[in-house]
Amino acid sequence: MLTDVEINKNAKLLDIKDVAKKLNIDENDLELYGKNKAKISNEVFNKNSSKQDGKLILVSSINPTPLGEGKTTISIGLADGLSRLGKRVCLALREPSMGPVFGIKGGATGGGYAQVAPMDEINLHFTGDIHAMTSANNLISACIDNHIFQGNELRIDPKQVTWKRCMDMNDRALRSITMDYSFKDRTYIRDDGFDITVASEIMAIVCLSNDIKDLENRISNIIFGYDVDGKPLKVSDLKIQGAVTALLKDALKPNLVQTLENTPAIIHGGPFANIAHGCNSIVATKTALKLADYVVTEAGFGADLGAEKFMDIKCRKAGLKPDMVVLVATIKALKYNGGVPKEEVKEENLEALRSGFVNLQKHIENIKKYGIEPIVALNRFEFDTDSEIELLRNLCMENGSNLIVTDVFAKGGEGALDLANEVVTKLDNYSNDFKVLYDENLSIREKIEIIAKEIYGADGVEYSEEANASIKKIEEIGRDKLPVCIAKTQYSLSDDPKLLGRPTGYNLKVREVILKNGAEFIVAIAGSIMTMPGLPKVPAAEKIHMAEDGETILGLF
Repeated sequence: MLTDVEINKNAKLLDIKDVAKKLNIDENDLELYGKNKAKISNEVFNKNSSKQDGKLILVSSINPTPLGEGKTTISIGLADGLSRLGKRVCLALREPSMGPVFGIKGGATGGGYAQVAPMDEINLHFTGDIHAMTSANNLISACIDNHIFQGNELRIDPKQVTWKRCMDMNDRALRSITMDYSFKDRTYIRDDGFDITVASEIMAIVCLSNDIKDLENRISNIIFGYDVDGKPLKVSDLKIQGAVTALLKDALKPNLVQTLENTPAIIHGGPFANIAHGCNSIVATKTALKLADYVVTEAGFGADLGAEKFMDIKCRKAGLKPDMVVLVATIKALKYNGGVPKEEVKEENLEALRSGFVNLQKHIENIKKYGIEPIVALNRFEFDTDSEIELLRNLCMENGSNLIVTDVFAKGGEGALDLANEVVTKLDNYSNDFKVLYDENLSIREKIEIIAKEIYGADGVEYSEEANASIKKIEEIGRDKLPVCIAKTQYSLSDDPKLLGRPTGYNLKVREVILKNGAEFIVAIAGSIMTMPGLPKVPAAEKIHMAEDGETILGLF
């Protein structure tokens, strides 16, 4: 079989202006980035604001294995399947970060014959959105340190600066740094560190802003640290909110591309779900809902992370309501959760499949807590046996969910026709009673504990001294009535990646709590998760190289 890059390069793509016509977007409302990429003008949503929204379909999954389970691939295949049924459909996905591209996970443009294109450009610089966010973030950092060096009129306490620098790359060496700058009689030393850009507050703000005015207001409200008296300091105190917004004016506009089958795809915003809120931008989703009858979107990693944050943060803030949830599962991942080493997951093992099903069972239960009955989509692999599929089908039925087998990697939209038909049928005959999990006016601890107990299955929560001190400070300044975004491992329902299946009898360990005042949520960091990932022993970057034509990039996946 051809590689993903070869399949992508051989695809017959439409001119992006013709893709836009499928959504009735006028050519004058496009800002072209070559023939295959464009930004959509802010006016498109305004022109269509009176139209009824289409149906919003969220694709989530079980907890992934280190090899990934194909959630984005299923999202793309489902959109193509709906298109094959004659539906007006639009994808709404996140932008890939270059950290995973050059690390271990690879890109985020699907795989096989269910991809968005051009995959190489989307996975690398794309339209420069993440670069713009990096620059905006680091402008704030530069101005903070310059203000202190130039006399510190705001009386910033260098030990209480909470704002970090960022870059869109995995680099563990930058997690903690010491800055030492001396000039004539002035010496300035401060501890700092880097986050990966997709975990930054700037990324979250861009994804949660409704328009340019909302964007600037959120940037103004960023709390970057505290003065010597413990008073919070905002970006507006530095008087640079206008400059930061200017760097982001184009990054706020959603990007239009297409699938290999020419289905329109809006790809915009890229927060990770294990260390950030894991959803594409509100602007992209709302625009897609006005332009299409069916919008397929995804939220990162398992339903315990991306889907929970989609419901409790994005939907709450944007006034959105998912009409359907599709849970992606693979038999190999369920066997892995049942105790089978990843080297042996290709071998039939009904006992391990039954044992590992408890992971999918918990995710089904969790989605139902939001008032939605999910569909389970099996991402089928060639080594899955009929006996395993039949067992999984019966287990899903026992838990009130239909199992639909898909084969989008090899067949594209054709391999998702059964899933597309199931989605359409269910949407025509079913109305959910969507509700968020908790009241944001509860205390910080109550919100964390509800997520820990209800979604993760924990007995309770343990807080470090640092976390307790941060919660107290957030409460003192009156910013505790915000949703909570928990950062934890994606590989387990718990905060320990080694606890597979459906862990019980443990406490979630929260080591740090951070206020994201501009994004309007509170991050609770649990377990050993890092906001600046590191590269693996053999990074994917070692396999990426240029072809002899000087244009084709080989080794991307």
